[in-house]
Amino acid sequence: MRYQKANEILPEELVELIQKYVDGEYVYIPRKQENKRTWGEGTGAREERKSRDSSIYKDYISGICVKLLAEQYYLSEKSIQRIVLQEKKNKKARKGSTPEH
Repeated sequence: MRYQKANEILPEELVELIQKYVDGEYVYIPRKQENKRTWGEGTGAREERKSRDSSIYKDYISGICVKLLAEQYYLSEKSIQRIVLQEKKNKKARKGSTPEH
C-alpha cells in the first residue's frame, strides 16, 4: 500500500468535501470486498509456510526431536509442537475425506 495525494487523483469538489470531515489527516480507504486478497496471496508467503510446515512434519516423523527442529527452523519449541499437531490433523482430515473404492 502506498500513499497517493488526494488532490492529484480525486476531483477538487470531492477533496473539498472530504476536508470538511478530515482536514490534513490521513484516511485509509479499504478495498472493495470483491477486490480483497487473503494473507500471503500476493507474495507467495502462504505457499512458503505450507512447504516449511510440511518439511517440519516430515522431519519430525523421521525422528528429529522438537528441540533440534526449533534450532534448525529458527522457531520456538512451542511453535514446532503446534505445527506438528496441525500437520497431523491435516493429514488425518485428508485421509478421512478420500472416497473409498
